[in-house]
Amino acid sequence: MKKLALALALSLSASIANAAEYVIDTKGAHASINFKIQHLGYSWLVGRFNDFSGEFSYEDGEPKMSKVNVTIQTDSIDSNHAERDKHLRGDDFLNVKKFPEAKFVSTTVTDEGDGQMTIIGDLTLHGVTKSISIDAHKIGEGKDPWGGYRAGFAGETKIALKDFNIDYDLGPASTEVELMLHVEGVRQ
Repeated sequence: MKKLALALALSLSASIANAAEYVIDTKGAHASINFKIQHLGYSWLVGRFNDFSGEFSYEDGEPKMSKVNVTIQTDSIDSNHAERDKHLRGDDFLNVKKFPEAKFVSTTVTDEGDGQMTIIGDLTLHGVTKSISIDAHKIGEGKDPWGGYRAGFAGETKIALKDFNIDYDLGPASTEVELMLHVEGVRQ
């Protein structure tokens, strides 16, 4: 009986250790962190973060083994308008001198079926850490033309600016930022 329990424990720990590790492909620009926020309720202001890095672990059919860890350089914000970007980097918004990085670390990944998943984790932004939920789905996985193996995902979430102590008044239509995430990782 002890041998059976030991064999089960070893096989369980071996399956947990087998989640494949991936590095997010930012060098090839096969990943992006985009955002949009309403401008005065009349239109959308869109942008992205140009400098970020991260990794994730993933095993098809085993979402509980999955993990995500991403670090964003906040001064890389890019809304395609230099003066606005300068304001976004300043004290009214990201305060990049004081908070040069934003981080996301997953705590749980839940399989919702049909390639859909919910990723819950801690987002640290502007010196505040809050739990957020990302609705994600798998795009695909497989061999690439260079002999590697890749997996890709997309996800969306909304965050309230006030939750991260960003209280600059942009009007009632502009209290939340929508984040759109596109991630392709190269298996290590």
